[in-house]
Amino acid sequence: MTNADDAILEFFEDHAIALPPAAVAYNIDFSYSHVRNRMRTLADHALLQKADEEKGYYEITDRGIAYLAGELDAKELESNQD
Repeated sequence: MTNADDAILEFFEDHAIALPPAAVAYNIDFSYSHVRNRMRTLADHALLQKADEEKGYYEITDRGIAYLAGELDAKELESNQD
């Protein structure tokens, strides 16, 4: 997990809305390409999910909220990467 991952998840938890990577990047001050890549990775780990596949909107999952609450270990997520 990276600093951007935490910022992305915290942004979604704070705002409880679905957004595309460009809007998230604008609001958390990371580059669009970095946020887009990290959001894909977070979705691969089921911390985010696509809210609208066609438009590329994402939203936080219960698993993402559990991670922020300290109920999931980041090391567990990293060990599950392909």
